[in-house]
Amino acid sequence: MSTIYIISDWGRLVKSGEVLQLKKENDILKTIFPFKTEQLVVIGQIEITAAAMRFLMRHQIDTIFLGSNGRFNGRIDFQTGKNVFLRVKQYELLKDEDFKLKLSKSIVAGKLKNQLVFMQRIKRTRFLENEINKTIEEMKINIRKAENAENIDSLRGYEGNGARLFFSVFRHSIIQDWAEFRGRSMHPPKDNVNAVLSFLYTMIMFRVDAALSSQQIDSYAGYFHTLDYGKKSLVYDLMEEYRTPICDTLTVSMFNLGILNPDDFREEFFDETSEKNPLYEERNEDETQTGLFQSVKGVLLSKKGLKKVITHLEKRLDDQIFYEPTMEKITYRKLIDEQVKHFRRVMTGEEAVYKPLAIK
Repeated sequence: MSTIYIISDWGRLVKSGEVLQLKKENDILKTIFPFKTEQLVVIGQIEITAAAMRFLMRHQIDTIFLGSNGRFNGRIDFQTGKNVFLRVKQYELLKDEDFKLKLSKSIVAGKLKNQLVFMQRIKRTRFLENEINKTIEEMKINIRKAENAENIDSLRGYEGNGARLFFSVFRHSIIQDWAEFRGRSMHPPKDNVNAVLSFLYTMIMFRVDAALSSQQIDSYAGYFHTLDYGKKSLVYDLMEEYRTPICDTLTVSMFNLGILNPDDFREEFFDETSEKNPLYEERNEDETQTGLFQSVKGVLLSKKGLKKVITHLEKRLDDQIFYEPTMEKITYRKLIDEQVKHFRRVMTGEEAVYKPLAIK
């Protein structure tokens, strides 16, 4: 079972016997077999026939629709979430300040420690010991503060400070002269490195969301990220541990190994009301409150670039990592599912502490 991607602005997805086919006039561009497909991601503006939609529903294939720029347009989710008692428990814990703080500290400390490991790797490989040492020491202090935070508001401050420290060092990891990274930017990404980071974060977000849905857990009821209408706070909570091990490291590899090149990106102007604006990531608090979003130039992956990034993301998800709870090697793909199951056991009281993925 795997994720199948369709990247196209033309063609029709039709049912043909017991398979789906993407067609352009009489040409068959892609054939999708239901027994091989766990998830379908459609990027672009293809037509889907009613028979094809019924086919997706009958085989319960999780289907995600993105615009050509990566903007989330919708999702067909077939997990019905019949376990009302699990949902009640999840909602009750929203009022349990001790649980929320304990879980949030695990999530943030795990993310920061993964970022620290990556920073230390950059120091060793780029011979920037003097320049990076101070920032690494600041990150260590920041982690200790996060582990001892007395409330979630202060914890959010340490998480934000950690991001600032991390990306100040991250920029040294890219060796290609043509690659640009002027600090983290989104809504839209303002350079090519941010375009890749944002798209990868989005893909991991959907995978965590699907894993939560399979366990009948409400993606909107999170404990660290603030609650808001239409915001999948729990997805943001549980994807934090994967940002560096999967997305940040993969981004650096694709630039430094010459997998990506300038032709894999395109520039476009965006404004607040534009449907082309790629709002697939959580907005910063200042963006949400001020609403002072002006027309800006953004950088996005081209179709060719999208295909490259998706191909290497799928390869990355199939890489194996030692999973301590089961004392075996498993793929990142399976690890995401196992971590959601682990979270569910913590939520129901079967396990005491949530332990995020930790890279060595």
